[in-house]
Amino acid sequence: MSNRNKGIILLLISAFGFSMMAALVKLSGDVPTVQKTLFRNLVSAIIAFGLVIYHKERIFGKKENQKLLLSRSALGTIGMVLFFYAIDNLVLSDADMLNKLSPFLLIIFSAIFLKEKAQPYQVISIIIAFLGTLFIIKPQFSVELVPYLAGFFSAVFAAGAYTLLRVLGDKEKFYTIVFYFSFFTTVSLTPFTIAFYEPMTGKQWIYLLSAGGFATIGQFGLTIAYKFAPAREISIFFYSTVVYSALISILLFGQVPDWLSILGYIIIFSASFYMFLRNNKEAAAA
Repeated sequence: MSNRNKGIILLLISAFGFSMMAALVKLSGDVPTVQKTLFRNLVSAIIAFGLVIYHKERIFGKKENQKLLLSRSALGTIGMVLFFYAIDNLVLSDADMLNKLSPFLLIIFSAIFLKEKAQPYQVISIIIAFLGTLFIIKPQFSVELVPYLAGFFSAVFAAGAYTLLRVLGDKEKFYTIVFYFSFFTTVSLTPFTIAFYEPMTGKQWIYLLSAGGFATIGQFGLTIAYKFAPAREISIFFYSTVVYSALISILLFGQVPDWLSILGYIIIFSASFYMFLRNNKEAAAA
C-alpha cells in the first residue's frame, strides 16, 4: 500500500474517531459543557502521558517552547469548550461543519502572523466557505444564534491553535503536544467543573470516557496520517466527518439537517475541494 493510501485510511479513521467523540458528548446529555470537556481530555492526557514516558521524552516539553505550548493549549481549550457547547445545542453535522472552517481561518492567520502570503485561489475559497456558513447559521439575530456563533468561534480558536502548531513544527513530539494540551485543559477546567459539578449516571461516565478514547484515536490518526502524506494531498478526506456526523444525527438523534444547512455543507465542501485541487496543481508545478 502506498504511503498516500495509508494516509487516506488513517484520515478516514481519524474522522470517524472525532465524529464518535462528538456523538458521545451529545449522548451524555445535560452535563455542564466544562465537565464534558474535562473528562474528554482526561483520557487523552493519560494515554499521551503513557507515550511520553515510553519514549522517555520530557513530560512538559522543552523550556524554550513553553510559551508556544501554553498558548496553543489555551486556544485549543477555549475552542473545544465552544465546540462542545455547539454540539449540545445544534444538529451534530451543523456543529461539525462550522468547526471545519478552521483550515480556511488558518490561511488568514498564517498570512497575518506568519507572513505567509495567501494565494488568490485561497482567498476565493475563503469567501465561498464563509458564504456557505450563512446557509448553516441562517442569522436571525436572536438567542438561537448563540450556539451557531459558538460553533464558528470554536473554529476561530482551533485555527489559532493550529497556527501555533505550525510554529512548533518538529520542535516537540506529537505525543508531548497532545499531553501538554490535555493536561492544561484538565487542570484549567477542574475548578469550573467542581463549581458547577453535576452528578453523572454510570451511562454518562461511559459515554464521556469513551468520547475521550475516540478523541485520542482521532488525534493520533490525524497526526500520523500527515506523516505518511502531505496535507495538501489528503486533507480533503477529513471532511468525511460531516458525512459520519450527518448519519449519526439521523440514526441516533433523529435530527435531519434542513435543506439550507445541506446547501451550506455543499458550498463549504466545494470550496475545500477547489483549494485541494489547486494545492496539488501548485505542488506539481513547483
